[in-house]
Amino acid sequence: MKVLIVLVPFMLAGLAVIYFAFSSGPTPAREAPLARGGRIFTVSLTLLYVALGVAVPAAVIAGRPAGLGATDGLPSKDPTPKQELGKQLFIQNCKSCHTLAAVQAHGVIGPNLDLLTGIDKQRVLGAIKIGGTGSGRMPPGLLEGEDADAVATYVADVAGH
Repeated sequence: MKVLIVLVPFMLAGLAVIYFAFSSGPTPAREAPLARGGRIFTVSLTLLYVALGVAVPAAVIAGRPAGLGATDGLPSKDPTPKQELGKQLFIQNCKSCHTLAAVQAHGVIGPNLDLLTGIDKQRVLGAIKIGGTGSGRMPPGLLEGEDADAVATYVADVAGH
């Protein structure tokens, strides 16, 4: 949508220039032998303008690789089942408090996991077990066993990327 907000005014301005350029009466430049072509030239130039002004930017935008985060959630294209489970469990249990770009989480209570350094699986497992830093803002043991391990794997893989 942001692209259209920028692109549409330029398209309209270009079409207005083409309209005024070809709607004026005959001039010496238009009467030159190479400039003759009438309506075919006008239509061809308009089609070329539209193709270059709309089709090329659209092709470039469509050809961009899929973004990480909410689209894929992991740097790799094929997340393991454990990473996918960790992502879903993070969304269900942690997204409301923590900020993590990979799942478009914008929590305000817990720390921004994208800004923390040194996040590894053991650090995340410890935070889940004791409830963050142990200050009481996060309930201890929120997840256990395989679920805690899956979330720790996922967060360690995507935090800060």
